[in-house]
Amino acid sequence: MIQPNHQLSPDRYFDPDPTVRRIARELYETVATLPLVCPHGHVDPRLLADEDATLGSPADLFILPDHYVLRMLYSQGIAMEAMGIAPLDGGLAETDHRKIWQLFADHFYLFRATPTGLWINDELQTIFGLTEPLNGKTAQPIYDQIADRLAAPEFRPRRLFEQFNVEVLCTTDAATDTLAHHQAIHASGWDGNILPTFRPDNLINLDSANWAQNIATLGDVSGIDVHNYVSFVQALEQRRAFFKQMGAVATDHGAQTPYTGELAPQAAETIFQQALSGAISADDAARFTGHMLIEMARMSIEDGLVMQLHPGSLRNHNARFITRFGRDRGDDIPVQTEYTRNLQPLLSKYGNDPRLTLILFTLDETTYSRELAPLAGHYPSLKLGPPWWFFDSYNGMQRFFEGVMETAGLYNTAGFNDDTRAFASIPARHDLWRRASANWLAGLVARHIVRAEDAGEMILDLAYRLPKRAYRLE
Repeated sequence: MIQPNHQLSPDRYFDPDPTVRRIARELYETVATLPLVCPHGHVDPRLLADEDATLGSPADLFILPDHYVLRMLYSQGIAMEAMGIAPLDGGLAETDHRKIWQLFADHFYLFRATPTGLWINDELQTIFGLTEPLNGKTAQPIYDQIADRLAAPEFRPRRLFEQFNVEVLCTTDAATDTLAHHQAIHASGWDGNILPTFRPDNLINLDSANWAQNIATLGDVSGIDVHNYVSFVQALEQRRAFFKQMGAVATDHGAQTPYTGELAPQAAETIFQQALSGAISADDAARFTGHMLIEMARMSIEDGLVMQLHPGSLRNHNARFITRFGRDRGDDIPVQTEYTRNLQPLLSKYGNDPRLTLILFTLDETTYSRELAPLAGHYPSLKLGPPWWFFDSYNGMQRFFEGVMETAGLYNTAGFNDDTRAFASIPARHDLWRRASANWLAGLVARHIVRAEDAGEMILDLAYRLPKRAYRLE
């Protein structure tokens, strides 16, 4: 197991008040080395399908796939081409990873006090044993040290998975995915617990890019001729069954809003046929997605898959940027989100059924105490996911604790998931959550709001037991 590097303060993230800090340290030490439960994330299963796979160069690991890094650099006027991102028109982009790394290191000061900066510093010290700060002067020696380590057998992804002490890692996979990489992991005999997650967004969101081709692929992989709404639902049910057979415990759904509303069968058929003909309106697409979220809840009751809903992101906000570099490059922006009325149709139909577990996330922190906590504090089907995306930070976690726990209660939350594509950042993200949790609980103990014994149980739940329970991994 990778041990913390002494260059990192053992009291990082803890309150400067000595009483709270002492209690936080004691609580944290009880969970610091517990296995990591990772029930939702975006690590590519290809990394773990081949025992000889590598993490590539330092630029491959820390820069090129990381939207957090790219969006910050772009915001400061640094050309995406200079960071190795090629434009769609065939224009040139930097291919020398040392030069890309140097540019990143020259500007690493931009990440001071951000979660990205904290995670990367943690990774550099804890995983790679580096003690020098990353900057323009140290860039090349640090590049060499990381590259040397990445070439070593113990830095293969499977070996790091074991060193990270990951108990379970769930990926996120398109509903049409054959799960070939998951099958390869199973066939290899390796005992790493890697599970798929069913994500049907590019099928149930009728305005998705290449939707018609996605439907054709759905027909191919399911063996069902998808020509109408009924066969569409049958194909989705077939895919869910396959994912569950492959070990899946959850589904994941992304939508701009959490709108739900049930359509009559004929209305659903009419909209589906319009989509097949290429004549779908934005309003009808939104109505269909809202209907299908209710259908997904119905299917979850029947097959037991936990349902996750991630709304509130206006994807690909920068039209000029998309035209030049394509979609999903870090220009997604949160929007104001309403849950109480939007979810009422789904919850009226299925929210009282304890067989459904619906985990809600938000990018609108104003909803914590006004909507999400009261909803989760009432409906037996609801759990609240941890701070997500822009708020997966120390401050975001503190705001979550303060906005949610008094009304929802700890046990209507789902603990932590790292929601990361950056494989090497997983331990740092979990460590931050465990420290933030310990610090929050220490404040409650110091103020005599909870007993020390109860806090000891609560930190175990926050660090380990809640996600296992919420995602039915026990």
